[in-house]
Amino acid sequence: MFGRRALIAALVLLFGAVGAQAGSERRARTFSPEGLAKVSDYIRSEVAAGTFPGAILLLQQHGKPVYYENFGVRDVATEISMSADTIFRLYSMSKPVTTVMAMMLVEEGKLSLDDPVAKYIPAFGKMKVGVETKAEDGKVALALEPLSRSVTIKDLMRHTAGLPYGYYGGGLVNKLYADAGLFDNKALTNAELVAKITTLPLAEQPGTNWDYGHSTDVLGRIVEVVSGKSLFGFEKERLLDPLGMTDTAYYVADPAKWPRIAEPMPQDRAISPMTQVRDPRKPLRWESGGGGLVGTVGDYARFSQMLLNGGSYEGRRYLKPETIALMASDHIGPETKIARDQNYYPGGSSGFGLGFAVRTSVPSGTSWPLGEYRWDGVGGTFFFIDPEDDLFGIFMVQTPSQRGRIQLALKTLIYQAMGR
Repeated sequence: MFGRRALIAALVLLFGAVGAQAGSERRARTFSPEGLAKVSDYIRSEVAAGTFPGAILLLQQHGKPVYYENFGVRDVATEISMSADTIFRLYSMSKPVTTVMAMMLVEEGKLSLDDPVAKYIPAFGKMKVGVETKAEDGKVALALEPLSRSVTIKDLMRHTAGLPYGYYGGGLVNKLYADAGLFDNKALTNAELVAKITTLPLAEQPGTNWDYGHSTDVLGRIVEVVSGKSLFGFEKERLLDPLGMTDTAYYVADPAKWPRIAEPMPQDRAISPMTQVRDPRKPLRWESGGGGLVGTVGDYARFSQMLLNGGSYEGRRYLKPETIALMASDHIGPETKIARDQNYYPGGSSGFGLGFAVRTSVPSGTSWPLGEYRWDGVGGTFFFIDPEDDLFGIFMVQTPSQRGRIQLALKTLIYQAMGR
């Protein structure tokens, strides 16, 4: 068995860890071995209880792994042990990747946060807003109202475009999105998906409500229009290949890698009433900017370290520090008067930036850090970036039904393991 020094050295090679930001080590809190042991005990107990087959947790601080452990197996059917090369469905952890790609184009002056979406997808300029009306006989109908202003690129990034997913919240507009089968036909390209979306009404006027949905899928299509490449082609050229994210893709094309795919428990495969956990072995035309990627813990660690470093990694700059700071700032604060749909909103102590939830206050009884930014995936994965402690964490698991409970419990234990 590895000694501690040998284990950390191996992990540095695996995750490509790089040095910390200047000065951060003096301010950051440190972990206690006893606290981290409680984290491990919790995950082991969930595996033993049959919540999920296995999981991986990585905590990386000052550019080096301070905690890494594999738990259980990839799949109860194969009983292959969980390992660092295991491939997970990332689902909405794709959204930060897509937003980073769009912000690269913003930095280059090819895209502006204030640009109307209709500049790149003209049909967006003809969309209406669906408003429910009730007649005297009590029947509810849907009226269509013109846009009060254009949907912008910033609206897409912060989920204020009025584009729902349709599988939660009720209402006539949500039903239209659900009935449109946007998740059912994986043969659609991004262009074809967005064309279908533009035949539907928006759920709210732009900039009035945080409403989680297909906004980042539309953003992915805009990346294609502006770059002249497929979303995956642009990602590989500008981010995935340079960062060494070799297992990150929209499906697992190589059959030799199929045994590496993590699976949930057989009874835990429902993503929503409309859709099940997808099979990443099947080729896809749809490169969903909002939820399509698969990848490994090591790949996402490189992406996370780049963000924590302020946009650079191993001597190469991907975004400017001020761009990362803008993305990790709250863009729906009280001054904006933007309402918040509570179905998927990330809690009262958080705002939302450009692609991430952002910690704006410290909940009572916790030591969670201000300025933390994060997101998760409906399959159970989550990550967080904590600039205050020069830390990021990634939890890889496939458990759609238990993801919220597990994430809250783990985040609580992780921060209890740190000094005040």
